[in-house]
Amino acid sequence: MMQKIQKFGGAMFTPVMLFAFAGVVIGFGTLFTTEVIFGPLAAPGTMWYGVWNVILQGGWTVFNQLPLLFAVSLPIGLANKQNARCCMEALVGYLTFQYFVSTMLSQWGGFFGVDFAAEVGGTSGLAMIASIKTLDMGMIGALAVSGIIIAIHNKFYEVELPEWLGVFAGSTFVYIITFFVMIPVAFAACLLWPHVQDGIRAFQGFVATTGTLGVGVFAFLERALIPFGLHHLMYSPFYYDNAVVDGGIYTAFATALPQIAASTDSLKELAPYAAFTCSSWSKIFGCPGIALAFYATAKPEKKKELLSLLIPITLTAIFCGVTEPIEFTFLFIAPPLFIVHCVLAALLAMAINMVGCVGVFAGGLIEISSLNFIPLMANHWQQYAMTLVVGLVFTAIWFVVFRFLIVKFDFKTPGREDDAEQVKFHSKAEYRAAKNGELASGATADVDEADPYAVMAAGVLELLGGADNIVDVTNCVTRLRVNVKDETLVADDPDFKSIGTSGIAKNGKGMQVIIGLKVPKVRDRFEALL
Repeated sequence: MMQKIQKFGGAMFTPVMLFAFAGVVIGFGTLFTTEVIFGPLAAPGTMWYGVWNVILQGGWTVFNQLPLLFAVSLPIGLANKQNARCCMEALVGYLTFQYFVSTMLSQWGGFFGVDFAAEVGGTSGLAMIASIKTLDMGMIGALAVSGIIIAIHNKFYEVELPEWLGVFAGSTFVYIITFFVMIPVAFAACLLWPHVQDGIRAFQGFVATTGTLGVGVFAFLERALIPFGLHHLMYSPFYYDNAVVDGGIYTAFATALPQIAASTDSLKELAPYAAFTCSSWSKIFGCPGIALAFYATAKPEKKKELLSLLIPITLTAIFCGVTEPIEFTFLFIAPPLFIVHCVLAALLAMAINMVGCVGVFAGGLIEISSLNFIPLMANHWQQYAMTLVVGLVFTAIWFVVFRFLIVKFDFKTPGREDDAEQVKFHSKAEYRAAKNGELASGATADVDEADPYAVMAAGVLELLGGADNIVDVTNCVTRLRVNVKDETLVADDPDFKSIGTSGIAKNGKGMQVIIGLKVPKVRDRFEALL
């Protein structure tokens, strides 16, 4: 069951990778169309405003169609075969479901307790999806319906029909079954979802009363679930669905950017719901403190070698928001350090919340600058300056605490390994070999050695026990997620680090190889070897 949950968590993250660019476009579009910042140049009706408004509205594509995007993207990671066809089936099936719901509510809305004549949005519980007026089921509804369609696809796509019915085979047969399955599913949604919406609204009220403590608990759990690959399931309902605000924090905050930019009130007063998008702070301020502690406690003869590793992975955490490369360097070597890291992340999030700084702070510095600092700096620079001070204080705290614990308990963090246990992860030569397309000894043959992604894929496959040991594979933003038949055939963490990855997280038969932002390309080569 855990393997399936992890695989689902990785699959649902596929469309999230589009959000960083969309957020940058919205941030700049909002900035350049805000009259309070650019004056008459940005007034509606000017050529400047018109051009930037076109770009801004295009940037809204991803966030305005989130349910549809999640429904279509889920098969990429979960369909066992013919993923592209399954995406088409999911699109048609999801739209069919919405038409069923819309028609049922328009005819029998009173029976279901839904005022279908109400305007969409607000407290009506209604939304427009692909120009269909329907129940606002958000990301959860889209994932549920898409999951049903994927199950139908996996079971019935290759069913052999009599030759005279051959025209109805494959995707057509899947859609036929989906069509009739969606009728009771739509009825159940109309019957049950209005009550779920009541529960969501009650939860929104509860979360709003938890204040700073609630932010700390959320920040701790978000970090703590990373080793299990379940953090996506933790934050997604907050960020992209209706858990704390209608439409999700990303959409609500981006929509309100012009009003926030024009106001001098506290960010916390203007957008209290945005307190939970707070994971950026531990990436920007925590990871440098950890890296400094590793460097300060490393053996003198290993410091130069270690520095070449720490600089890129620390910059990746700060600017891109990808922390697995640095966190997985000590997660398995010294688990207590990771727990301390989670606690410090929670305390930092609480401290920044107390100074009133909220917003979309979930990615790296590039993303959060476009959605926060650039459009909002003019009227909110004081809060950002206070946040910088608090963050730097916590960087020092991270450094002092980690350094003390590493020395006190002699944790074998990077640069402190025993000479007899030279961890290949620290071998610059081998790392370069993997990057430059040189196969390690024993790597899979018939691989294009000029392609570094193919070389890494071959090495990963070999360390996972070979093609015969692979059940299925998917990926999230940084990890190759693989289920294997026999976990005893999988190599150890240092072996994976020796080929240029950041290690492996094992959970039974579920394996997560930490590769980084190039994981989609590695996965393509990996699947080609199966």
